[in-house]
Amino acid sequence: MEKKPLKIEPALARLEEIVRQLENEQISLEESLELFEEGVKLADSIQKRLSEAQLRVKKVLEEAEGFRVEDFTQ
Repeated sequence: MEKKPLKIEPALARLEEIVRQLENEQISLEESLELFEEGVKLADSIQKRLSEAQLRVKKVLEEAEGFRVEDFTQ
């Protein structure tokens, strides 16, 4: 069964928690690596979700009359 992606807000909250844990000098190297891997996967997932949202907004604006769409990525 495929995992459903986290919603943006909980994913960001978890990523912030991972950063706090990684800043803790008391965790082991192995735990740090596991947290780092999870954080990278979360960051990638968040970026994909934000890109999808950006495309949806662009599509809606293109379909609406009177709106000019400009590229956000500069």
